[in-house]
Amino acid sequence: MSQQSKSRPKVPEGKARFYTTKQMQPNEKGFVGYQTVWDSLQKEVQYKTPKRP
Repeated sequence: MSQQSKSRPKVPEGKARFYTTKQMQPNEKGFVGYQTVWDSLQKEVQYKTPKRP
């Protein structure tokens, strides 16, 4: 039987609506992980005190 290859193919960067995934480098055991970077879901606005009536 053929053995499984030790190298993993390079996966392109994945983009979704709220996050991006990137393939990380393999560690010493050969595990290849994926990094998830979340985009901000809300905008943060400077607070302004309301006018007095």
